[in-house]
Amino acid sequence: MSFVVRRKGLTLFDWVNYSLVMLISLACIFPFLYVFSVSFTDPQVYVPLKFYLFPEKWSLESYRYILSTNSFLNSLKSTVFITVVGTILNLIVSFTMAYGLTKKSLPGHKWMMGLVIFTLVFSAGIVPNYLLVKELGLLNSYWSMIWPNLTNAWSLIVIKSFLESLPAELEDSGKIDGCTDFQVFMRIVIPLSMPAIATFTLFFAVGHWNAYFNALIYLSDSSKWTLQLLIKTLVIDSNSVAVAQAGASDENVVPQETIRMASIVLAMLPILLVYPFLQKHFAKGVMLGSIKG
Repeated sequence: MSFVVRRKGLTLFDWVNYSLVMLISLACIFPFLYVFSVSFTDPQVYVPLKFYLFPEKWSLESYRYILSTNSFLNSLKSTVFITVVGTILNLIVSFTMAYGLTKKSLPGHKWMMGLVIFTLVFSAGIVPNYLLVKELGLLNSYWSMIWPNLTNAWSLIVIKSFLESLPAELEDSGKIDGCTDFQVFMRIVIPLSMPAIATFTLFFAVGHWNAYFNALIYLSDSSKWTLQLLIKTLVIDSNSVAVAQAGASDENVVPQETIRMASIVLAMLPILLVYPFLQKHFAKGVMLGSIKG
C-alpha cells in the first residue's frame, strides 16, 4: 500500500519564503525603475534628490543631449568595435582550440590541457599583463582590449565538454564520405554547436561590452574611451558634465543627474535588446555537455 501526501495549501514557510523572494526582487527592480524614470523626466520639472518611480513629465531631452555629444558617440563607436570584433575572434579561437583539445590523439594533448587547467588556477597578475601589452605596442589601442582576451580556460573547458557530447559517429561518417578534419568541423560540428555558439556569443559580448578595468589601464586617450569609462567619468566626476555643458545657454542646460541616468540606460539597452533573441538557445546551450553517459 502506498500513501500519497497531498498539500492542500501553502505552509507558513512557503509564505515567508515567497515574501522574502518578492522583497529581494523589488529591491533589485527599484534602482532600475529609478534610473529609467529620471532619464525620461523633463528637465524643467526635475527636482534633485527626489525619488522618481515614474516620470512626472516625460521627455527625451536628456537622450537628445547625450546623443549629440562627441564624447558619447566616440565611446559608443569604440565599444561597438571592441564588442563585435572581440566576440567574433573569441568564438573562432575558443571553438577551434576546444575542438582540437577533444582529440586525444593530438600530439601534446595532455601538455596543452595541463596548461589550460594551470591558467584556470593561476594568473600572471595585473603588472605582468600590463608589461606584456606594452611590449607588444598595444597600449592606447583597441586591440589591447581584444588580443589578450581571445579566450579563457573556463570557456575552453565548457566548450570542450560540449563538443565531446556530440556523437563521434557523425564525424566518422563525414570522413568516410571524404571530408577533411576542417570540413568535418565546419559542416558537421559547427551546425550542431549553434546552441553553445549562441550562449558563448552572449557571454563574450557582455564581457566586452562591460569591460572597464582593462580599458582604464590600457586606454589613456579619451577619444578611445569605452562606454563604461565614460559612464564612470559622468557618475563620479561631476565636473565632466559641467564642462560638457559650458557652451550651452542657461535655459538649455540639462540637469547632470538626468544625463547620467540617460547614459546608463543607453549603455544597458543593446544587451537588453540582444538577450531575448538568444534566450531560446541560452538554457539549452548551458546544459548541453554537462552530462555525459
